[in-house]
Amino acid sequence: MKVGYLGPRATFTDIAVRNMFPNDTGVPYITIPSCMDAVVDGEVEVAVVPLENALEGSVNITLDYLVHEVDLPILGEIRVPIRQHFMVHPNNAENWRETDRIMSHSHAIAQCHKFLHKEFKGVFCENTTSTAAAAQFIIEHPEIKAAAIANELAAKEYGLTIVQPDIHDLPFNHTSFVVVAKQPLELSEDRPYFIGYKTTLMVTLPSDHPGVLHTVLSAFAWRKLNLSKIESRPSKTGLGNYFFIIDIAMKMDEVLLPGAIAELEAVGCGVNLLGSYPVYHIK
Repeated sequence: MKVGYLGPRATFTDIAVRNMFPNDTGVPYITIPSCMDAVVDGEVEVAVVPLENALEGSVNITLDYLVHEVDLPILGEIRVPIRQHFMVHPNNAENWRETDRIMSHSHAIAQCHKFLHKEFKGVFCENTTSTAAAAQFIIEHPEIKAAAIANELAAKEYGLTIVQPDIHDLPFNHTSFVVVAKQPLELSEDRPYFIGYKTTLMVTLPSDHPGVLHTVLSAFAWRKLNLSKIESRPSKTGLGNYFFIIDIAMKMDEVLLPGAIAELEAVGCGVNLLGSYPVYHIK
């Protein structure tokens, strides 16, 4: 099976794929939308893309693309611990404090704010499509005094020297990646790292209905359904128009969740099931 992921090689998404699909072929793509387009176009059977970071929140391009651009159900979630390291070309390792340009994905830069503010205040930080893309650029340009923020796999893959390990602000940093595909995929409880199930709904509210959000939450509350996340996103239909992403910490059943969905639809809400899927936590 071919598994598309946000590349190049040695991104955190690549780490998720290597752990979850060790016997399949990973295919890197340069952007998150191109990963999902590859599934739609039949280039790969499955795509793995980042959805949420513990420090920086949701990856909005993933959410918006799943909702507005492609019809791909979420079939699984993979949680990966995130350790960010400060790395340079080996030629520049002794003089790494002279770095005048720092490159990485915007989320990685934000996750290392305290270190960067203390050690490189005022130094230009450049966003790249991924942490590994930054590492790849650094090894190809030894003539510039630049550094990358990326993971240990990227340092090994591209031959960079880690001069400051673990520069992320908080130690419990994790990112969730979702598995999407057109066809059903066997992801069972028997796989390593399994921790439970999740169901994700997209809910649009009726206009001019006072108290409707309270009504939505009540549909879950009186059924004692545990919501692990509720988040609003612009619906892209006009200023002030939003939809909600709601995560319920359980697998789709035959009674409780269908009953909650029916109750929401009865008060005029639109409800779309984005997926009901197993969750895995890589150590």
